[in-house]
Amino acid sequence: MRTALTFAASAAVAVTMCGVGAASAAPAGQAHATAKQHHFSEAAKLLGATKNADERAALTDKAIAAAGNNLQTAYHTKPLYDKGIDGTGTALATIVSYGDKNIKAYIDSYSRSHGLPPADVQILEPAGHVPSCDDPGVPADCSSWGGETDLDVAMFHTLAPKAKILVVATPTSETQGIDGFPDMMKAIDYLADHKAANVISMSLGTPEDDFDNSQQLHDLDAHFKKAVDAGITVTASSGDDGSTGKKKDGSEWGKQVVSFPAANSYVTAVGGTVLHLNPDGTRKSPDDLWSRSGGGVSHEYGIPDWQKEVGKVTHAKGRSLPDISLLGTSGTSQSSPLFAAVVDLASQQAGKGLGFINPALYKLGSGGTASGIVDVTSGNNSYNGVPGFSAGKGFDIVSGWGTVDAAAFVPALLKQLR
Repeated sequence: MRTALTFAASAAVAVTMCGVGAASAAPAGQAHATAKQHHFSEAAKLLGATKNADERAALTDKAIAAAGNNLQTAYHTKPLYDKGIDGTGTALATIVSYGDKNIKAYIDSYSRSHGLPPADVQILEPAGHVPSCDDPGVPADCSSWGGETDLDVAMFHTLAPKAKILVVATPTSETQGIDGFPDMMKAIDYLADHKAANVISMSLGTPEDDFDNSQQLHDLDAHFKKAVDAGITVTASSGDDGSTGKKKDGSEWGKQVVSFPAANSYVTAVGGTVLHLNPDGTRKSPDDLWSRSGGGVSHEYGIPDWQKEVGKVTHAKGRSLPDISLLGTSGTSQSSPLFAAVVDLASQQAGKGLGFINPALYKLGSGGTASGIVDVTSGNNSYNGVPGFSAGKGFDIVSGWGTVDAAAFVPALLKQLR
């Protein structure tokens, strides 16, 4: 079954489409050098430390602290594949600074070693020409963005192996605060305008407090609404600094903060868990919260209608996050693309983009395992002396509803969305 989305590859807009694996030189002054750097997960830094695609692919299981082959078993996707629900006819997009010019070589190597079909991957540059990491003046964090790109694509391809994958690369680094977001908003608008993706995953974030003021942050809201109005679901990582986060200068805030865009009211925020798996991918014990999984309560976004019932339990004064949690042992950069892939499978079965799923997700939550929701009840995200939140029975601030069993979750989500 194909979706109703269309991919306007020849649209008359200012977008560059790169043949994957091809690098090109940037004109003088286009590299957008900056002294600040994005706060990367350990997994992204590990993959970004080598330029060789085969070496990156071989390091992936180490980076995610799990055998990629086992994730299909862990999240129970095989029953969906047996019904032909494998991502066919859909598109998953990751929005990243710089991307990886050699993503095709990487994912081909990863696929061969993990018994996956060849990936259909394409690079888009809707915000302007993206330089190569080797071009003069390009920030040093470019290579780690390449590692982030590889991680996102590998997680997409592992759980939605037949989905088209779009690497939507921007020519400026998202660091802390507003830096890099304007170009990323151009990327979101492009995907929305051309209905080019079923799901967008953003494995990045910055504390709300790093923006210069509230208006600067909320000026970005309309872009996320535009995406969900176009039928695109947007997911984002909840962060890797537990209950706190980093300032623009790299130091810790030393207080509770939450990450944007995960905090945005139109985004599904995804936290991190630790999996305890047998060699065949089955669980030895229930998932725990990853201790550095970002989570807390926004001071920029009020409690949305779909959180009002759980707010009676959490007593949160604003939008709490995450909403759901998946593998994040080496960073929630793993978690967001994994959940995005699960939503993509649901989108394929629906034959259309699902758009904003949070209201449906919260109605499903209390249904427990029958709805594919698996509670996460242990763990705490206190970090660097900043008190955090504890996972517990039912919905909690730090793990959301818990994690998912895809075979049950996908049909339950679609039933709730009808």
